[in-house]
Amino acid sequence: MVVLAACDNESPKPDMAGMKVPVSVITVQPTPTQVYAQLPGRVEAIKDAQIRARVTGIVKEINFDQGSEVKEGQLLFTIDPAPYEAELNRARAELQRVEADASAARVQAKRYATLVKSNAISRQEYDNAQAAAQQAEAAIAAARAAVQSAEINLGYTRIDSPIDGRIGKSLVTEGALVSAQNATQLATVQQLSRVYIDITRSTTQLAMLRKALEEGILKQNDTEHVEIEVLLEDGTVYPHKGRLLFSGVAVDPSTAQVTLRGEIDNPDEILLPGMYVRVRLQQGVDEDALLVPVQAIQRTPDGLNTLMVVRDGVVHPVAVAVGPEIDGKYLIYKGLSAGDMVIVEGFQKIRPGAPVQPMPWNPGAKPGAPGQPGAPGQGGGDAKPAADTETPTKG
Repeated sequence: MVVLAACDNESPKPDMAGMKVPVSVITVQPTPTQVYAQLPGRVEAIKDAQIRARVTGIVKEINFDQGSEVKEGQLLFTIDPAPYEAELNRARAELQRVEADASAARVQAKRYATLVKSNAISRQEYDNAQAAAQQAEAAIAAARAAVQSAEINLGYTRIDSPIDGRIGKSLVTEGALVSAQNATQLATVQQLSRVYIDITRSTTQLAMLRKALEEGILKQNDTEHVEIEVLLEDGTVYPHKGRLLFSGVAVDPSTAQVTLRGEIDNPDEILLPGMYVRVRLQQGVDEDALLVPVQAIQRTPDGLNTLMVVRDGVVHPVAVAVGPEIDGKYLIYKGLSAGDMVIVEGFQKIRPGAPVQPMPWNPGAKPGAPGQPGAPGQGGGDAKPAADTETPTKG
């Protein structure tokens, strides 16, 4: 038995070093692809009306529900009108007085015009009568202006909404004293059915984009109607698309960035003023884009992005420059060539220089399924994909 055991221990073992680990791969090929840039943006209301006091007085009534939709011309606040009604009555009485004086002056001027012809009065008396009549007419114009001013001030005691929109909270209460001199703010009405999105972009990115367009790497389809997509704070895509209105014409010296403005429909009022969003902005079409699945990107300890490429049946790590994510794939700018065989699954048991057995990647297959890396009898397994990387914009 001892002899048999010794013979069994001396039996040859399989050469593990010569085994090829199965991995799932794709062969990258140039594909015409619409390229986008993801940029930060802030939502701004298209119309933002601050409701302020235009006369001084006591707030008598608040005539709206806070946070509700209001229409243009809808009554919002009422300021005590009593002092302004009294001022209007005084102005109207003054107008009546000067009209009476003007009537007497006109009659006297007309009478003097007849008497001066018969030398019954002096020319000086006639001139004085004519001047008095003209002064009376001027007094009527001034009195009418005073009446109009009093009517305007009385109208300002009823504060209406200047636009359609949603009104926020009331900044004053009934009984509060508001001032015309300080233009006391009472509330804010914002139109939210459509909103602006102010986007910031660095001058470096603009320069890279111009270079890519000049060299023919990117081609723009329509420079006048550039679409934008909005990504909300939770990463979901906003269902409505907008358009870019203009590109910034001045650089902020403190940040070296320019501002772009887009406009987008907001029928459900999901986008609120001040909200932070990410904006996906069309750059152009890359006719020879090289795309790899997200999980193919590996992150090295020094922070570089790499791909595992199979060449001559052996694994080779390749440092790459990663662009934006497009439909679950990353655009690769540098480090990869058309026809390269990139490993997508089966990272667990491979290392640089290891021989591997490439198999076509099947995105719909579950890990461990027959014919997939990590299945029973297979030597490989799936590694955890690299962490999300910052997506530098092309150009």
